[in-house]
Amino acid sequence: MNDIVTAFNEYFEVVDADTPERLQDVFRLRYQVLCIEQRLPGFEASRYPDGCECDSYDAHSSHMLLRHRPSGDFVGTARLILPDPLTPEKPFPIEQHAQLDPFFNINRLPRQHAAEVSRLLVVRRFRRRKGDSGGPENEIVVEDRAIEKPRRFPHPVLALAVGLIRMSAAHHITHWLSIMDPALNRLLTLYGLQHDPVGPLIEHHGQRRPYHVDLSAMLNRMHESHPLIWELVTDFGRSLPAPPGSAPVPISTVLADIEK
Repeated sequence: MNDIVTAFNEYFEVVDADTPERLQDVFRLRYQVLCIEQRLPGFEASRYPDGCECDSYDAHSSHMLLRHRPSGDFVGTARLILPDPLTPEKPFPIEQHAQLDPFFNINRLPRQHAAEVSRLLVVRRFRRRKGDSGGPENEIVVEDRAIEKPRRFPHPVLALAVGLIRMSAAHHITHWLSIMDPALNRLLTLYGLQHDPVGPLIEHHGQRRPYHVDLSAMLNRMHESHPLIWELVTDFGRSLPAPPGSAPVPISTVLADIEK
């Protein structure tokens, strides 16, 4: 039995934001985190009088919400910016805002199978643990109340990764691009989800760095080093991103490999 999977199913649910109502939930949550909680440069609340943060990339993105099952609240969100079907040559944000290293030629990627991970957010009360501010390490702050028991699920960002892998499989995405805080990449590294830096630090809503990761290589590495996390994010091998038409790995083979 995989206790991480059990804890995820107890505490969290990934919800596809594929209706106008759910998209409004996404935009309101982004406004809450970016404009009210974090107050990042470029996300001043006065720019969003309707209380919703959205941009031109949302029209060709796949969106998800993370629901906290015990409370029913949405506590996180993320999107995959997909190639624009109307303008396939439209650059990703990483191409517009970041300086890429010479060794990384983004034009060599299979562009139709690449997407940019963006707006990966968790609300403050789930992002902060009591131990982060000097309290006991085994207390989790949830709605301003401490639950005095060992942390069963490592971090909500790992739950968001479940949704991102699921969306990538649905859209045949095999490469992720991103511009993120290096601290977030260090957190992802704890779970085998690290991205490869492909450029220097830049000022983009704070100090950020461009990254790339080949999903197949990342998941193969994770299968070896973090097998329980691999089972979680791939649903025991049922959700593996791959180009259309490629032969899927039989689930019996995957499970046999796990049991070895």
